[in-house]
Amino acid sequence: MESPEMTNPAGDMVAEASPAPPELPKVGARYIWFMVLAQFGVFMAFITPIAISLAIRVQTIAPGHAEYLGYITGTGALFVMLTAPFMGVWSDRTRTRIGRRRPFMIGGMAVGVVSLVWMAVAPSIVLLGLGWVLAQWGWGTVLSNLQISTADRLPESQRGKVGGLNGFATQIAPVFGVIIAQFFTGSPLLLFLVPGAVGVVLVTLFVTLVHEDDSRGLPKEQLTVGRLLRKYLYNPAHFPDFSWNWLGRFLFYFGLTLNTTFTAFFFAERMDVTVDKVAGIIAALGGIGVLATTAGALGGGFLSDRLRRRRAFLVLGGAVMAAGMTTMAFSASLPVLIAGSLVVSLGIGLFAAVDQALLLDVLPEKETDAGRFMGITGFATSIPQAVAPLVASAILLIGVSGGQKNYTLLFLVAAALVLLGGLVILRIRSVR
Repeated sequence: MESPEMTNPAGDMVAEASPAPPELPKVGARYIWFMVLAQFGVFMAFITPIAISLAIRVQTIAPGHAEYLGYITGTGALFVMLTAPFMGVWSDRTRTRIGRRRPFMIGGMAVGVVSLVWMAVAPSIVLLGLGWVLAQWGWGTVLSNLQISTADRLPESQRGKVGGLNGFATQIAPVFGVIIAQFFTGSPLLLFLVPGAVGVVLVTLFVTLVHEDDSRGLPKEQLTVGRLLRKYLYNPAHFPDFSWNWLGRFLFYFGLTLNTTFTAFFFAERMDVTVDKVAGIIAALGGIGVLATTAGALGGGFLSDRLRRRRAFLVLGGAVMAAGMTTMAFSASLPVLIAGSLVVSLGIGLFAAVDQALLLDVLPEKETDAGRFMGITGFATSIPQAVAPLVASAILLIGVSGGQKNYTLLFLVAAALVLLGGLVILRIRSVR
């Protein structure tokens, strides 16, 4: 006999005392490695413009107006934040012979390639910004559907491992992208298209070589505008573990953004030099930091699967980050600054990889609404990225006068938030 159901105000169907869904079968090495390669490719195509290509184009089109880069990237992030749940709902309800996710990977890749060409030839800042919005939409759609695919396919016993490997791939991809881009700075078209070509090849391998079941036999749902808008909301009381995970992720990324927004200015202040003098140090530290982040991602991901524990690793990740940020807050020399920064990087990798696995553990309605809830999860990172820089600017002015900035307070607040983000995860009851 089926359990009774109720509908909440947001349109969520909630089963009372419904049994846990059966464990998914393990995926093979083909799925895992082509997923890792595909995410590597997306980050090559998608993050390289943020790292270098967009800055070069802004400098070419509008010399002396570096602030335009912030306007462009902020607009793109806002667009994705507002459209991600809609794209997820659309993906959930797509019925094709090649499945629900692959059509969006193909379409997103096409839009992404067009956007790269657009940005390479854009004659004005407005058109460059529009190209970046298209890039965010296209490549972001590819990435989100790759991640939704992991929700569709990965059993609990493999989520930490795959999360760690994906974390490793997405950390090193931008480094490779910047290295490649340096050879094409004289050609705007190649500057964007060469990293983009890597993305196209690797995503195409996943789309063509990884099977996805025909979705035409799945139940269909008619969506009105009102019902679609309600999909942006849900009742947290009906999915408490998902809600605690969302809050923990929100606090973590808010603290992380507070920590990273003014890094260059913070280093310059502590070293008593101008900002341009610390660029080389930060670049070198970023390269070493990738190794620390990767160690945290791979170690945490694999161990969380082996030990069948998630929460302890997330608490540890938040605590490690908080320790690193506190060290930086009270640092007075370059070696201590570097040590604190590397500890932060280790914590980032540990938290992010295991949190991705935990999200898949607690994601509601995976069979029908995985894309919708993955889109809602995106708010937990996009809102901090938009709001935290403004909050950081206000914190820097507390308790100081003249031209001074209170970096110590800023980093202590950031440490408290990431620590709290880890501790909030302890409220989750369905996952150990």
